[in-house]
Amino acid sequence: MKTFNEQVYDIVAKIPAGRVATFGQIARMIGRPRMARFVGYASNVKSSWHLPWHRVVFKDGSLCGAGFFEQQYRALKSEGVKFTKDKKVQMDEFQWDPERDGVPLDIRDFPLVF
Repeated sequence: MKTFNEQVYDIVAKIPAGRVATFGQIARMIGRPRMARFVGYASNVKSSWHLPWHRVVFKDGSLCGAGFFEQQYRALKSEGVKFTKDKKVQMDEFQWDPERDGVPLDIRDFPLVF
C-alpha cells in the first residue's frame, strides 16, 4: 500500500502541462477531502521536488508563497496558463479535469494507508 505522500505524488505527476490542480482537489482525489493542507506539506519533501509542483495552486487560483511565486508564475505562463489581473490562474479554463483531459483516475489506484 502507498503512503499518503506517495498517493499525492502519483496524482501530481499526472497533472498535464497547461493545467492546474488545487491542494483540495488532490486531497479529494485520494479520498481524503479534509487533508488539503497535508498535500501542501507533501510538496516540501525534498524527494518530491522533481514533480510539477508549479501546477498545484490554491482553490481561488492563487499561487504559492513569496519564495516560489515568481518561479511558479513564469512556469505556468510558459505552459500557456492564463491569469487574471491580480495574477490568479483563470480556474474556469485551466483547472485540471482528469476525465475531460484524458487522464482518468481510478480511486482504486490509491488505496488508503492509515
